[in-house]
Amino acid sequence: MVETVVEWSAGFDAFCGRFAARFPRVESRRQMRSYVRGLLSEVERKNGWTLAEAAGDIGPERMQRLLNFYAWDTEGVRDDVRDVVVECLGDAGRGVLIVDETGFLKKGTKSAGVARQYSGTAGRVENSQIGVFLAYASERGRALIDRELYLPKEWTADRGRCRAAGIGDE
Repeated sequence: MVETVVEWSAGFDAFCGRFAARFPRVESRRQMRSYVRGLLSEVERKNGWTLAEAAGDIGPERMQRLLNFYAWDTEGVRDDVRDVVVECLGDAGRGVLIVDETGFLKKGTKSAGVARQYSGTAGRVENSQIGVFLAYASERGRALIDRELYLPKEWTADRGRCRAAGIGDE
């Protein structure tokens, strides 16, 4: 049992080490490790509060800082995750890519991409955000490898609104 824990710990360190260069500050690297450990935990609902509790924090502030304020290379992490998925789950000729969208119901108008639009989650037109997700699946397993927020025309036509919501000019 002790050997298994030691092996798991070394494997976890190596796994997180693959992403370390994407987090330029030691605080963000440390928090990334706590975040990943929380995602891998048996916590049923994974949100800022529950991940923080799993990490031993008294509140979600550190997790929120990682996701919203610390500077880190999100696109680079995405690319690194894709590389890990290909290494671990890749199956030439038998793997498939899966594209799917998910609606996130919203009350207000300021969240990025929110609009009255069809949401499969609700099964009707609702005030929502739409996320588009790309997954890879093979007999070895499945994993998300990319994501993008869908922006309706009313958003892409209003650069001021996009900037106010933190959406860049690209």
